[in-house]
Amino acid sequence: MTALSYKLSPRQGFCYGLMGFPLAFIALPLYVFLPHYYSSNFSIPLTWLGTLLLFTRIFDAAIDPVLGRWVDLLINKSNSYALKSTVLISVILSLSFALLFHPIGRTRIELILWVSVFLCATYTSFSALTLIYQSWGARLGGTPFIRGQIVAWREGVGLFGLLVASIAPVLWGINIGIVIFIVTLGLAIFCLRSGIQPKQVTVVVQSIESISRTRTTKSLIQPLRAKNFQWLLIVYVVNGMASALPATLLLFFIQDAIQAPPKSEAVFLGIYFLTAALSMFIWVRLIKRWGLVKSWLSGMLLSTLIFFFSLFLNSGDIIGFAFVCALTGLCLGADLAIPAALLSLLIADNGHQDRLEGLYFGWWNFASKFNLALAAGLSFPLLALLGYQPGDQGPASIKILTWGYCLFPCLLKLLAAFFLFFFFPNNKKL
Repeated sequence: MTALSYKLSPRQGFCYGLMGFPLAFIALPLYVFLPHYYSSNFSIPLTWLGTLLLFTRIFDAAIDPVLGRWVDLLINKSNSYALKSTVLISVILSLSFALLFHPIGRTRIELILWVSVFLCATYTSFSALTLIYQSWGARLGGTPFIRGQIVAWREGVGLFGLLVASIAPVLWGINIGIVIFIVTLGLAIFCLRSGIQPKQVTVVVQSIESISRTRTTKSLIQPLRAKNFQWLLIVYVVNGMASALPATLLLFFIQDAIQAPPKSEAVFLGIYFLTAALSMFIWVRLIKRWGLVKSWLSGMLLSTLIFFFSLFLNSGDIIGFAFVCALTGLCLGADLAIPAALLSLLIADNGHQDRLEGLYFGWWNFASKFNLALAAGLSFPLLALLGYQPGDQGPASIKILTWGYCLFPCLLKLLAAFFLFFFFPNNKKL
């Protein structure tokens, strides 16, 4: 289908992007607050929780391609059917998320079983809702600039949601966070229903070749056969590792290398996410002027310069690190807005518009979760092998930590930029 040509109004962008706000309330509590909640309130050993979270995250990543294929079938039926399913999935997500923090059980085994069941239910419904949301945006079509706007609205509002999600449970408790999540989720579904909707396309089979092609698209690995998707996924994974490494080591770098005052982490994180959200307006304008690929390359190179500058920060350089957080937040805007917009264009170029968006985003989300798991799984053992131990503020230990936080991301960013510029197909046209 030829890409739709239209102007995306601020109202339409907000109606689509609002869903990103409540979705941000799921990821942060599950990664940050849930382990602390069960260890402090119910004396569940951290080794038990760590093992449980590891296996549930593997489960969460593994089901994404299957859920993506199911989402395609859902939206292909009709927009109305997809919205009704979204309501049902949202109810399941709200209940399972709330029950996670209100367990019924006395023994450790009962509590672990409770967490296992409702954590899997939360992950599954959250992934399904996210895939519907991403696929819905990709099916809106449009020029590269419009696709960039669509993703910028989604990620920008999501970043503001992340800011609130990081503050609300700390100031008012997890129950208030759950209430905010449920209320904004209901409002987001209403806005999605009343906003711009994808054009419904009826695919007419006219030949043996088209029948064969339709059958082929049912395969879960169909997106992986496309060369342009292969290279975009490689760039995305390498660049994602460059972002995941410093994110994983951030708290250690603040405490041991910068030696900032206690609880200053919240200020640095606030600067980082707020700058990223506000930078969406800048990146949308750059996409209009330079295109998607050049804009993303400029974000990668700017990020490399900033991380290189971080190599020279010393203990007490709080102002300097605040600038680093602001500038890396600016670069994060490019990493959030541009790759998904490129993916939606790539889906159309491969002839899979309005058919396989969910499957593409299923593999895309699998790669995102793989990056986070890989960053945590490799960085800590590697740094420990080289001689770094948390809390050790000796020169040799800090040097190793700084390499992990600053130098390795620089090298990975440059490698991702190299792949994008020299190997990604049609990079000069996008």
